[in-house]
Amino acid sequence: MAEVVFVHGVGKQYLSEDSLARDVVPELRGGTRLAGGPVPNDDEVHVAFYGDLFRPRGARTGHHPRYDAADVETEEEFALLMAWWAEAARTDPDVPGPDEVDGRGLAAWAASRTMRLRSVRAALDALTGARFLRGVLDRVLIGDLKQVTDYFTNASVRSAARERVAARITPETRVVVAHSLGSVIAYETLCDSELSAGWNIHTLVTLGSPLGMGALVLDRLQPEPVGRRAAWPTPLWSWTNIADTTDIVSAIRELRPAFGSRVTDLTVCNGAHMHDVSRYLTAVETGQAITAGLRRENWSS
Repeated sequence: MAEVVFVHGVGKQYLSEDSLARDVVPELRGGTRLAGGPVPNDDEVHVAFYGDLFRPRGARTGHHPRYDAADVETEEEFALLMAWWAEAARTDPDVPGPDEVDGRGLAAWAASRTMRLRSVRAALDALTGARFLRGVLDRVLIGDLKQVTDYFTNASVRSAARERVAARITPETRVVVAHSLGSVIAYETLCDSELSAGWNIHTLVTLGSPLGMGALVLDRLQPEPVGRRAAWPTPLWSWTNIADTTDIVSAIRELRPAFGSRVTDLTVCNGAHMHDVSRYLTAVETGQAITAGLRRENWSS
């Protein structure tokens, strides 16, 4: 019985449901223990896995594509990269902002290929030099960019990812925990009346979520927000959104203005790994949100 369903974020294309579960289920259970329980059993926590939908097919399978600046190919990828750069500069005083480096920002996309490449290179240099991203490779950042944008532009991937999440949620599921891009997929799945029929989810817990990012994410959701006010998922009672104060992926850390008064926004500190899912899961705030959803006395409130 899946009382808790976990939905992962980007960069898991070379894992499997089982290998991911070995990492995240103990951390999720540990967070609930820190919060005073109840602690779900291993078999009560299921992982909704969609990472293989982004795995390269053919001869290059098994290796990271060697992305470089020239592989930021669409305006959507470029805009998201610029947003991450701007947020890194806002939260890290050692990172120069886009305007300090070249002053072109998003205008570089339409200027020329040469200017576009220079701006991409400057953004990658700035991000990989940020204190919370040191050691992250260009190809990993670009790969993550592509997964986020591909979700919104590839209808078959979008549909398949939502079906993967729906397949793990049952009428007995009370809590859905979703990290990063997984929070977008979980939200859209909960909003899909055909997929979510019969569900009664007490709590959605989103971790490092990009859902509030205006034109890049919020405006592209299904169902489409009206005046940047998003629909509330019918089977959902409450929602706790948790973000590290320096997490560039969750640049808009308060989801309540866009998603309504039943959202509780909390901030945490993940140390040197601002977007790491293990750091999020072991935060006592996450454990408290999950345990609140598991307590039977809360299920009808």
